[in-house]
Amino acid sequence: MEEFNLQFSTAEQCLKVIADEKWQEGFECRKCGRTNYCQGKTPYSRRCTTCKTDESATAHTIFHRCRIPITDAFEIAYLVCGSPKMSSYELSRRLETRQMTCWKFKKRIMECIEHGAGLHLFDIPQKSQV
Repeated sequence: MEEFNLQFSTAEQCLKVIADEKWQEGFECRKCGRTNYCQGKTPYSRRCTTCKTDESATAHTIFHRCRIPITDAFEIAYLVCGSPKMSSYELSRRLETRQMTCWKFKKRIMECIEHGAGLHLFDIPQKSQV
């Protein structure tokens, strides 16, 4: 857990990992399909140079519209993937976050795992919002 906390202690570190994983095969604009981009308005976002659409690193990922700090979301994902039977109450105690918040995000992660996304956790339909 110490190694995890060192590696993902800031939001920037988490966003970098998400962006690297999301665009490992290159950027393609979801609006126009073009592949040319520049830096977006927020850290690790990309802006299509053709249609000017911004896409954040978290858009269309398990972390999309996540209302808890990204570092907490990463920690929940790490703990749930490591021990799927961990209760939302235990997650709540460890992260000092509301139990329902932990339950909703854990549910989102478990849906990704059930759909075969594994640890990538990307492009899974999002039924619940955290």
